[in-house]
Amino acid sequence: MMPIRLLLLICLAGHVFAKEPPDVDCLVVHLEYVHCSWNKQGTPEVNYTFSSWFHNDENKTECTTYLSENSMNVGCIRPYQDRLKRFYTFYTVLVHGNKTFEMEHDLKSKVKLNPPTNLTVKMGSDSNLWFYWNQTASSCVESDVRYKTKNTNWDSNRVCTGVQSYCINLPSSSSQYELQVRSKLVKTCGDSLFWSDWSEPVVWGSNNSTDTNQMNGSMSVWTPVFYVLGALTIILLVMMLLHNERLRIILIPVVPKPSISHDIQDLLQLSKGLKESFKTNYNERACPVREYCHVSQSDSKSSDSSTSSVTTDQTDCSVLIPAHEPDLSSPCSSSTSSGLVISEEE
Repeated sequence: MMPIRLLLLICLAGHVFAKEPPDVDCLVVHLEYVHCSWNKQGTPEVNYTFSSWFHNDENKTECTTYLSENSMNVGCIRPYQDRLKRFYTFYTVLVHGNKTFEMEHDLKSKVKLNPPTNLTVKMGSDSNLWFYWNQTASSCVESDVRYKTKNTNWDSNRVCTGVQSYCINLPSSSSQYELQVRSKLVKTCGDSLFWSDWSEPVVWGSNNSTDTNQMNGSMSVWTPVFYVLGALTIILLVMMLLHNERLRIILIPVVPKPSISHDIQDLLQLSKGLKESFKTNYNERACPVREYCHVSQSDSKSSDSSTSSVTTDQTDCSVLIPAHEPDLSSPCSSSTSSGLVISEEE
């Protein structure tokens, strides 16, 4: 019985000491450095020394920046200059005491980018909602945009390679939109299996009047100030207008009174044909007017010759016009009637 128990204790002790080392998991972060960790199964019981190198490197590179957890080394950050090295085989070594654990890694598809930055959302001139961002890691990047309105689920859409904008057609002005974006490398640049983390959300909608959520707060404070300043300016202008006669004359010129000397035809704006109708189109010869008095019979003989000469000079145009009342003191006072003869000489 004793040998059997001793044998069991030796087997259990050997099993404990023969515990497998932790797996090393490496990832290329934003094409800037390699992040390796060995705490996937939990925090290790001992501190390991980490070294790494790419294929064709002359020497191993010992870790200079460890990541720790509970005072134990659980990871390492290793920078590298040549981004194309991720296509080479990557080697890692964990060392504890006299034990060494080496692994090979293919990093071509293990690239994780940082989330996009400089997110902006605004209403375009085409009445569509435009969402913009920056991803500077590489030009061969595809993006995934998701957005939602209040009380709805996320709606996700892929964006073509190299495009860093997204359009929501004719958004509802009564809804609030929340948008996020993430990125990864496409097949032509390694076909990464890992998406970046989602970016910080940006909000646009019924409670926002400008492009970004940061600008909305500042505009909501300054908008009432602009309204008050505008109202005060209008009030000052009205007060100046009421108390300054000179300003009143400049702003409201006096309407001149119409002149009597103006041509009435110009005021009435008569047409050319109507003006011609006012012009006379005939000629009338003037008839001379003469006044004659009847004389008595005694004087008729002496003036017979002169009278006959006068009557012979009368024409068809002669008109007899009654004269004024007879004057008794004149030589014609004996006459019972008198008249004027208007004659038109040939």
